[in-house]
Amino acid sequence: MSELEMLAERLGAALLSRGEWLAVAESCTGGWLAESVTAIAGSSAWFDRGFVTYSNAAKVDMLGVPESTLERHGAVSEATARAMAQGVLVHSRADWSVAITGIAGPSGGTPEKPVGTVCFAWARKDGGCEAMTYCFAGDRTGVREQAVARALNGLLERLATAVSLA
Repeated sequence: MSELEMLAERLGAALLSRGEWLAVAESCTGGWLAESVTAIAGSSAWFDRGFVTYSNAAKVDMLGVPESTLERHGAVSEATARAMAQGVLVHSRADWSVAITGIAGPSGGTPEKPVGTVCFAWARKDGGCEAMTYCFAGDRTGVREQAVARALNGLLERLATAVSLA
């Protein structure tokens, strides 16, 4: 079993024990996070849906990310990740969401946002949204895989410290 499968299995067990649901929004990972969780048998009991919003237009149309946020902060920003995570909760039945937006490379980086920069946001339906930025090393596949692992670990960390909604 791969690291991503182990993390997804742990996440599923935690969500299932709480009777809670997950939905995700992905940009640079292109659905890899959703693929990782749906690789777990029985994930239909805790995974609601995934949005692959690669373009800015998709972020606006599918998740309600304000165009002003994209213009002011860019697609790769904590502000955009927050808006994506919150939009997921509006457009799903999930209790938890995670959003990923970044620059996987090999091109597209800038001095301010180099290749490997990935912004995440984790949100909870009953309140709270936290965003963080990481800079991962490696090629495109490596950056994307590390981003999926960070998203899963971030959810597990937040579930471990959250009071049950039940």
